[in-house]
Amino acid sequence: MLEKIIDFSSYSSVKIGTPLKVSVLENDNEISKEHQIIGLANNLLIAPRVKNLALLGKNYDYICDKGEMIEVGGATNAAKIFGYFRANNLGGLEFLGQLPGTLGALIKMNAGMKEFEIKNILESAYINNEWLENKNLGLSYRGSAFNGIVLRARFKKVPNFREEVFKACKSMRKSHPKLPNFGSCFKNPPNDYAGRLLESVGLKGYCLKRVGFAKEHANFLVNLGGAEFEEALELIELAKARVWQEWGICLEEEVKILR
Repeated sequence: MLEKIIDFSSYSSVKIGTPLKVSVLENDNEISKEHQIIGLANNLLIAPRVKNLALLGKNYDYICDKGEMIEVGGATNAAKIFGYFRANNLGGLEFLGQLPGTLGALIKMNAGMKEFEIKNILESAYINNEWLENKNLGLSYRGSAFNGIVLRARFKKVPNFREEVFKACKSMRKSHPKLPNFGSCFKNPPNDYAGRLLESVGLKGYCLKRVGFAKEHANFLVNLGGAEFEEALELIELAKARVWQEWGICLEEEVKILR
């Protein structure tokens, strides 16, 4: 098993973190339940001394036509998957053209935009040395119920790539900030929007030390420059407290915090 040092202040999308040891996994027999997979660190906030970090290596970066299914390796990034489906006129994953991340993380959080989600087209995933059908993964709004690491997955072949869906998803991204961020900080609560709640308690454009909530969209925590883990965590807790105090709603993080 290979190991390397990754500086998360440059590797992660939010540009927060320290240099940490990461195992590079190339074979199924190297996988352990203790491993915390980082992927491309697009939706992660990583503590300075966290242990057991790992990423899937090049052997898990592939796309293969299996006849009635398309099999994708767990390390394959969203842009590559999107490009394959578009080039082969396959539908169902048009939204991946606007999302970052690798396959494993996309399935773990049931990634999507509005009504378009991974679970709508996912057939099965290989986790803990067995293939699990979609219905057994417990996929829900930005979450799942399974434990383990997604090493590969199979998708239904749905004919016809939908350009109109891709364009609709692309237009949704216009309000996203340019500063380093990890996407949506909180999940939308039932029948409401996290961004609306955060804005209602005065957090849109609010800054705390070297982090803040974006002026463009209140649900994006941004790194204003040189921010550290504890600063981001402090702002997240402040936001949850304000929304709870004003609305009695407990916001749930969409960002995954490793510590």
